[in-house]
Amino acid sequence: MRLTVFWERMAEHFGTGYAETFARDHVMSELGGRTVDEALASGWEAKDVWRVVCDVMNVPQEKR
Repeated sequence: MRLTVFWERMAEHFGTGYAETFARDHVMSELGGRTVDEALASGWEAKDVWRVVCDVMNVPQEKR
Protein backbone atom coordinates (compact mmCIF):
# COMPACT_ATOMS: atom_id res chain seq x y z
CA MET A 1 0.00 0.00 0.00
CA ARG A 2 1.33 3.40 -0.93
CA LEU A 3 1.50 6.01 1.79
CA THR A 4 -0.87 8.26 -0.14
CA VAL A 5 -3.50 5.50 -0.17
CA PHE A 6 -2.96 4.96 3.55
CA TRP A 7 -3.62 8.65 4.32
CA GLU A 8 -6.65 8.68 2.01
CA ARG A 9 -8.15 5.75 3.93
CA MET A 10 -7.36 7.38 7.27
CA ALA A 11 -9.10 10.59 6.13
CA GLU A 12 -12.09 8.65 4.79
CA HIS A 13 -12.57 6.82 8.06
CA PHE A 14 -11.68 9.47 10.65
CA GLY A 15 -12.07 12.74 8.73
CA THR A 16 -9.09 14.78 7.61
CA GLY A 17 -8.48 16.70 10.83
CA TYR A 18 -8.99 13.82 13.22
CA ALA A 19 -6.93 11.40 11.11
CA GLU A 20 -3.88 13.58 11.67
CA THR A 21 -4.59 13.95 15.38
CA PHE A 22 -5.20 10.22 15.79
CA ALA A 23 -1.98 9.38 13.93
CA ARG A 24 0.02 11.76 16.08
CA ASP A 25 -1.49 11.08 19.52
CA HIS A 26 -3.05 7.61 19.79
CA VAL A 27 -0.52 5.08 21.14
CA MET A 28 -1.29 1.45 20.29
CA SER A 29 0.30 -1.55 21.95
CA GLU A 30 -0.20 -3.42 18.66
CA LEU A 31 2.31 -1.02 17.10
CA GLY A 32 4.84 -1.68 19.84
CA GLY A 33 3.64 1.19 22.00
CA ARG A 34 3.90 3.63 19.10
CA THR A 35 1.57 6.05 17.39
CA VAL A 36 0.78 5.67 13.69
CA ASP A 37 3.27 8.44 12.89
CA GLU A 38 5.99 6.81 14.98
CA ALA A 39 5.36 3.37 13.48
CA LEU A 40 5.59 4.71 9.94
CA ALA A 41 8.72 6.71 10.78
CA SER A 42 10.38 3.65 12.30
CA GLY A 43 9.90 1.59 9.14
CA TRP A 44 6.54 -0.15 9.52
CA GLU A 45 4.83 -0.77 6.18
CA ALA A 46 1.73 1.37 5.62
CA LYS A 47 -0.39 -1.73 4.91
CA ASP A 48 0.59 -3.25 8.25
CA VAL A 49 -0.17 -0.05 10.13
CA TRP A 50 -3.55 0.19 8.35
CA ARG A 51 -4.40 -3.38 9.40
CA VAL A 52 -3.64 -2.52 13.03
CA VAL A 53 -5.73 0.66 12.85
CA CYS A 54 -8.60 -1.34 11.32
CA ASP A 55 -8.46 -3.99 14.04
CA VAL A 56 -8.09 -1.57 16.95
CA MET A 57 -10.69 0.92 15.77
CA ASN A 58 -13.17 -1.61 14.33
CA VAL A 59 -13.06 -0.20 10.80
CA PRO A 60 -15.86 -1.85 8.81
CA GLN A 61 -14.73 -4.68 6.54
CA GLU A 62 -15.77 -2.83 3.39
CA LYS A 63 -13.32 0.00 4.21
CA ARG A 64 -10.34 -2.23 4.88
